[in-house]
Amino acid sequence: MSHLSLRDLRADCANCFALCCVVPAFAASADFAIDKPAGHACPHLQLDFRCGIHTRLRPSGFAGCTVYDCFGAGQKVSQGTYAGQDWRSAPRTARQMFQVFPVMRDLHELLYYLTEALALTKPLAEQPALHRKLGRALARTEELTRSNPQALIDLDVDGYRQDVNPLLQRASAVLRAAARPEQKPKDHRGADLIGANLKGADLRAANLRGAYLIGADLRGADLRTADLTGADLRGADLRGADLTGSLFLIQSQLEAAKGNAKTRISGPLTTPTHWNKDA
Repeated sequence: MSHLSLRDLRADCANCFALCCVVPAFAASADFAIDKPAGHACPHLQLDFRCGIHTRLRPSGFAGCTVYDCFGAGQKVSQGTYAGQDWRSAPRTARQMFQVFPVMRDLHELLYYLTEALALTKPLAEQPALHRKLGRALARTEELTRSNPQALIDLDVDGYRQDVNPLLQRASAVLRAAARPEQKPKDHRGADLIGANLKGADLRAANLRGAYLIGADLRGADLRTADLTGADLRGADLRGADLTGSLFLIQSQLEAAKGNAKTRISGPLTTPTHWNKDA
């Protein structure tokens, strides 16, 4: 059985070769102040692999950087797959490393969701089979992250995700039903809720997987045990909302939203620093 915790699946930039500052492309927009092609270092990246404007990313026009999460894939590729050999001192590895990173990132995101699902289903005595299947999926995903570079490049990670997702969806359904047995939870999967007025809404145990909540007013909303997998919370107003125990909520979703000291979240998630300024 895996001994991973959600805290193990967080970025450790000090042990990464700044792969998120090099591998992705981005275009000048509200999220990025400049254009940058894929595989090229951001001009703010320093020789020690640190960001020269890390403490002022948002005011400098790089809010997109603050909402990116590699789930620890950066240090895994840097210190594990490539054993500490960086792309600057060994440029022959650069192209391959840049191909490996997005695959590892997708696998680590799955590790995050599986780790959470495994921990949450453990107390459910009536679901031992589901718990065992989650454990096997987690072990298999961990095994894949230890593959050699070419095997990772050759992996159909989208296909693998499609194999695992039904298991995560089943876990979500079981957990949400247990949280609200008296009423069938609301289903808003993939719903267009952009700018929606959901102030004070009762969304306990709701299915909001992949929902578009951009700019939605969720002030004071009850989102306890709601499934927020992949929900787009950019600019959503979460001031005073209760996200205690929300399922598959990740730090980057909070970073993209607005909130305040009255917004309730569960560990290991933390209150974004910019919330205090925007409250």
